Amino acid sequence: MEITMKQCTIDDLFLLRELSYKTFDETFRPMNSPAVMEAYLEKSFNLDKLRNELANINSRFYFLYAGKELAGYLKLNEFEAQTDINDPQSLEIERIYVAKEFQSRGLGGTLMNKAISVGNDLGKSYLWLGVWEKNERGIQFYKKQGFYVIGKHPFYMGQEEQTDYIFRKDLTNNEEDVL
Repeated sequence: MEITMKQCTIDDLFLLRELSYKTFDETFRPMNSPAVMEAYLEKSFNLDKLRNELANINSRFYFLYAGKELAGYLKLNEFEAQTDINDPQSLEIERIYVAKEFQSRGLGGTLMNKAISVGNDLGKSYLWLGVWEKNERGIQFYKKQGFYVIGKHPFYMGQEEQTDYIFRKDLTNNEEDVL
């Protein structure tokens, strides 16, 4: 199956909303109350918010396709678009999701390689991301990709405060790292 990536534009707004909502819901609904999930999904993935994120010159979205099917996406932030840290030498991976039906096919690694490539192209020193302390699958994936914990910060699902670990991966700006 051919794997391709496409940088998102404003024309992808509705598809981005659908995929964002679906993948976040699949990942976190089993571990959160329905009311908290509904409130978070509507606040975080409404069309106005996503339109603003797509228009932000310091954010980039990429769709991942398996054949002709949309399988996942990636959101990267630099500078003031970052949710924390805001180090000009860093690139944040704010969202990296693969739809449930496409998981366990190595597609998360493909998205991660894209993030590494973009980070290297931009001359960044490191990538960072936040991952919920209860997301064991995510934690294991990031550790396997060479990330390590550098701290933690609060993440709010509605009024509920949760804790995210902050993970970092140092970049060497070496093409061999992304093969």
